[in-house]
Amino acid sequence: MAAGESRLAPGATPPRTPLTAKAAAELVGTAALVAIVVGSGIQATELTRDVGVQLLANSLATVFGLGVLIVLLGPVSGAHFNPAVTLAEWWTTARRGGAGVTGREVAVYVPAQIAGAIAGAVLANAMFDQPPVTWSTHDRSAGHLLLGEVVATAGLILLIFGLARTDRLRFAPVAVASYIGAAYWFTSSTSFANPAVTVGRAFTDSFAGIAPGSLAAFIAMQLVGAVVGLALVALIFMPGRAAVEQPAP
Repeated sequence: MAAGESRLAPGATPPRTPLTAKAAAELVGTAALVAIVVGSGIQATELTRDVGVQLLANSLATVFGLGVLIVLLGPVSGAHFNPAVTLAEWWTTARRGGAGVTGREVAVYVPAQIAGAIAGAVLANAMFDQPPVTWSTHDRSAGHLLLGEVVATAGLILLIFGLARTDRLRFAPVAVASYIGAAYWFTSSTSFANPAVTVGRAFTDSFAGIAPGSLAAFIAMQLVGAVVGLALVALIFMPGRAAVEQPAP
């Protein structure tokens, strides 16, 4: 998801981003994302009682914030901010080879994402004069909500890896943010689609919260959605390219 290319001498080896920098980018990016989601939800409920307006405010803030974070941190870590994306990329890399996250990077990315998500929720609570940790009481264990998470996560994985397969990751900031904004509204679960963010949102009893008792099922369905998304990528974007006809001399 790099925004641009640095100038290198012909034949020079591009510098590798240190793993510590990648981990910091994932931690800070996920923290900022959760702070945006939780903070805008709290702000919206303080400004209006209309649930539709609250969701609109929450989704718009998330769309804009996510797009900015991908543009800013994509060149450093790939701007995953999501264990489902990290694991999907690792699995794809292991099967197909080529560039992608390594097992060592997965072992660093995922804890950084989870820690960042928790920190982001605590920060949002503190900014709005709430106790730093308030366990959510929003039960989200209903079957139709779990189905919504499968759909939301499958669509996200299909989008990201479909863009990668067709060499269009430069559109990721706009495309991913737009998809999440749409999925807020067309999925019953309002599209968490992210295990780390889901964990973080358990730490706030606000508009964006999720009860700790709902976490296991939600995260399990997100991982199922990731598998479904990868299967759709394999089906739709099959390996190999059609032969390009050469023009007649």
